[in-house]
Amino acid sequence: MLYALIGFALLFAFFNGLKDSATIVASVISSQAMPPRRALLWVGLGEFIGPLSFGIAVAKTVGADLLHTEVLTTEVILSGVAGALVWNLLTTLIGMPASSSHALVGGLLGSAIVSAGLDVVKLAGLLKVLLALFLSPVLGLIGGFLLTRLLFALFANFSPRINRWFRVGQWPTSLAVAMSHGTNDAQKTMGIIVMALMAEGRLSAFTVPLWVRVASASAIALGAAIGGQRLIRTVGGRLFRIRPIHGFSAQLSGAAVILGAALVGGPVSTTQVMSSTIMGSGAAERINKVRWLVVRDILLAWMFTIPAAALVAALVHGLFLLVGLG
Repeated sequence: MLYALIGFALLFAFFNGLKDSATIVASVISSQAMPPRRALLWVGLGEFIGPLSFGIAVAKTVGADLLHTEVLTTEVILSGVAGALVWNLLTTLIGMPASSSHALVGGLLGSAIVSAGLDVVKLAGLLKVLLALFLSPVLGLIGGFLLTRLLFALFANFSPRINRWFRVGQWPTSLAVAMSHGTNDAQKTMGIIVMALMAEGRLSAFTVPLWVRVASASAIALGAAIGGQRLIRTVGGRLFRIRPIHGFSAQLSGAAVILGAALVGGPVSTTQVMSSTIMGSGAAERINKVRWLVVRDILLAWMFTIPAAALVAALVHGLFLLVGLG
């Protein structure tokens, strides 16, 4: 069962990279800074480097601070990951930019509560996770808005050729976003695997072995390099037509929010943060540039992800009990 859980956790990281890479490169592709395949390969590189470079604070939050892991079994953890993975697969198939991070939190909560009751939840850790998940897009929206306004003020008298420099500027900013995303999201997979290793008695204290870090980084990088074309269209072109200045602003402000959260152990949703920075950047020029019906669809997906993943995880755990695996 341990090896099955590790496989599911790495599969979750793969689909996380596949889904969220679309959000990361949407502004780059929509503003024509890079062609799609090159952008996805570039992002894949950043996704691999990030998890190996910026610590394990998020892994500890997910793997040790959210739940009383000493009462959890491998089957319970597997149920949580399976619930998140099923929800991710469903939303990917229908092109819905839902959050993998929300799905994972919902899945773990659903299976753990069904197995051990509400007392299994560490309230301080849950509050930290929820604050990070729900405040980060607000910060992204504000950051994208303010940075775009600042750039418009600084470059108002420049010729349109300045757009070429903003296109070039998106190469390092997109790499920064990819590294920050890999740092934050691959660590969630690390936390799951370490949680399982502790449940099986393979580890006596929370520490992330090198093979776990490399495997998690590789899985999310591979998913990012493959990418998701339908989600690129949803988050990029359908939110509003992105100019190079918007793409640069959204990338830079998004990277700051995501990496900052990772360094303090706050798990965030790259889908939410980057979508909100894109919206903030568009609203900085003109509010009616943002296509609010699409924003509504994304908000609905965000609202339903945690309870939906929790329900699926609870059902999976019930199935395990039914067949004698729980």
